[in-house]
Amino acid sequence: MPSNAEPETIEEVDLLVCGAGAGGMTAALVAALEGLNVVLCEKTDQVGGTTSTSGGTTWVPGTHLSELAGVPDKVEDARAFLESVVPNRSGIRLREAFLASGRPAIEELDSRTDVKFVAATAHPDYLDGPGSAYGGRALAPLMFDGRLLGRVDFDRVRPPRPEFVGLGGMMVGRNELDALLSPLRSIGNFRSAMTIVGRYLLDRLGYRRGTRLLMGNALVARLLHSLRKEKVPILFETGVKELIVEDGRVVGAVMEGPSGTRRIRARKGVVLATGGVCWNRQIRERLFPEGTRDYALGPVSNTGDGADIATAIGAGFEDGGDSPALWMPCSSYRRPDGTLAVWPHIILDRAKPGLLAVDASGKRFVNESDSYHDFAMGQIRSGAIPAHLICDTAFIRRYGMGMILPGARNLGAMIKAGYVIEAKTLAELAAKIGCDAPSLAATVEAYNRSAATGTDEAFGRGRSVVNRFNGDPAIGPNPCMGPIAAGPYYAMAVRPSDLASSAGLSGDEFGRVLDKEGEPIAGLYACGNDLASIFRGTYPGPGTTIGPAIVFGWRVAKHAAGKLKDMPTNNTGARTDERKNRATL
Repeated sequence: MPSNAEPETIEEVDLLVCGAGAGGMTAALVAALEGLNVVLCEKTDQVGGTTSTSGGTTWVPGTHLSELAGVPDKVEDARAFLESVVPNRSGIRLREAFLASGRPAIEELDSRTDVKFVAATAHPDYLDGPGSAYGGRALAPLMFDGRLLGRVDFDRVRPPRPEFVGLGGMMVGRNELDALLSPLRSIGNFRSAMTIVGRYLLDRLGYRRGTRLLMGNALVARLLHSLRKEKVPILFETGVKELIVEDGRVVGAVMEGPSGTRRIRARKGVVLATGGVCWNRQIRERLFPEGTRDYALGPVSNTGDGADIATAIGAGFEDGGDSPALWMPCSSYRRPDGTLAVWPHIILDRAKPGLLAVDASGKRFVNESDSYHDFAMGQIRSGAIPAHLICDTAFIRRYGMGMILPGARNLGAMIKAGYVIEAKTLAELAAKIGCDAPSLAATVEAYNRSAATGTDEAFGRGRSVVNRFNGDPAIGPNPCMGPIAAGPYYAMAVRPSDLASSAGLSGDEFGRVLDKEGEPIAGLYACGNDLASIFRGTYPGPGTTIGPAIVFGWRVAKHAAGKLKDMPTNNTGARTDERKNRATL
């Protein structure tokens, strides 16, 4: 089609959803369940977005699944928890809506679709406070057999990060690592390892990767399978370019796909779920701290399309509150083919005893065992970009570090690749990473004194529930504190990378996009990372991006279908004035 030709108009639908991540897929699925004529458009040739490469954990308080797991969670406890850990009181109506709809949203998905979760009995919130939970709130997607999708749709699921799969495409759960790394330790380990590897080898006879899907890949595959059952059309390689506005109402969008540009009209509205501002260079330069702008963990296709087209018609945009993004400390190196291998340091090394993190001066700056977001915020606030994780040879062989697995079988290759630095002495290590040798020596000496007593006076390492949960229970008195002893010593550079947006479009409790005056723009919704974080730049617990994405995707669909009305909230129903938190692009 020539560039100056009038875009083709296709048959009108009820709801147009732009973006096939967890939020957009949920909105499309629930809309279909409500009988709406819905079409889902995805900019790339695969579904899943950031969710597909994540752990898939979904934070939703007060669900029936917590009761089934024997760890019943109460919404009022979650409310008290959020009131204690979210510093900015704005967004309370959205948080109340999230708390009110979490249970019915998960119940409906569980009973009417193939989207199935189980509540973790032990997966604590990331912060301590009144109402914090040890288990029940974090929901894990059940494993999914990718063969049920068929070969074509299986290839439509965005694969996990290559660093997180074995043998070129085999997904492994956290509780399966021991069996695979030590298959001869016990008969149980051997059986588990053979079952997992055997299944994978059979898969590779007909598939590009393993079909035993876990974590975020399982969640995305379950959503896709459910969408196919409801016969929801999915237009791949079709991105949103412009909103169609008539008499102040959004009535559709101009989409660009393989066949050219066309107009899709939507009677009930347009849903923006394009993945957030992840790779939007203009917004990154304006809002993101120095040292964090060059790399993100989300797909490169997440270029802030939703934010750009919505603000072009007057939508409000919020800076994210405490932080414009949610962060993960990552290490990286260049593979021989020139691609960048990136490892997100989630829980497997930082919380373990015998590792510390230092800034450019060789001093500690953060509680190393805190959540990935809070660790990276420590880097940002102190200017420790990059920081270096420091450990001895005993640590790296016992726990591994980053892409170096326990047992350190690939240690030599990683040293050669420049991924990790090795030195015989601390002074030599300091010289190699460019910090002051006496300062590093003093830091290690002070750390070792703390490890001996089990009390970290400087940063409180090991005091919080999540610290101790992710430590080593075999070590006492503090499962997060152990000495850095004999060399060789190792250092690994880590930098904050954003894993999700906190900044985003202003929205109300129904997911309606608001203009700069705080009024709803008729016919325009947002969910997922396109909607500003309801937690105002904090990261309260595991899955606190996917949880709101799914719940607000559900709320958007229900509202568009006329099934969701206003509800009383815990703040007497008064709408908080949040205009001061909005920024303009």
